[in-house]
Amino acid sequence: MYALILLTLITVCYAAYNLLVKVSGSHAGASAPIFATIGLQLAALSVSLVYLAVLMRQGAAVALPPRALLFGIAAGCCIGAAEVMYFYLFRGIAGEPGMSAGVAIPVIVGGTIVIAMLVAGVVFGETFAPVQWAGIMLTLGGMLLLALGARQ
Repeated sequence: MYALILLTLITVCYAAYNLLVKVSGSHAGASAPIFATIGLQLAALSVSLVYLAVLMRQGAAVALPPRALLFGIAAGCCIGAAEVMYFYLFRGIAGEPGMSAGVAIPVIVGGTIVIAMLVAGVVFGETFAPVQWAGIMLTLGGMLLLALGARQ
């Protein structure tokens, strides 16, 4: 039950994150996306530091193996690059208008689901039931319909 509550909270936070990036990216001049990304990263760091302080105050053992640090840094580089691109996607780039949140967010999230599932199968050796593969096919179909609808 706690996992379901946590899953719901994470989903709400990610939805809010996506929508707030859309709103933030639509403001001001050419450098605004970069500064918005820095602000986003500083806010994320602040939340992490508060959580670390809570863990330390509770007496939890705080350790970071070097391999975990390297993967964390790699993940941070990926999300940092994605965030910069995200801001430009929503505000527009090279004279093109910004993409709508109703198309961009579902396609990005759906694409993330498909890529993560494929990598989980190939790299991590996870197996999936036929119903899960059907879910991936439906996700791909939904992404295609959203992209086609955006062209009209």
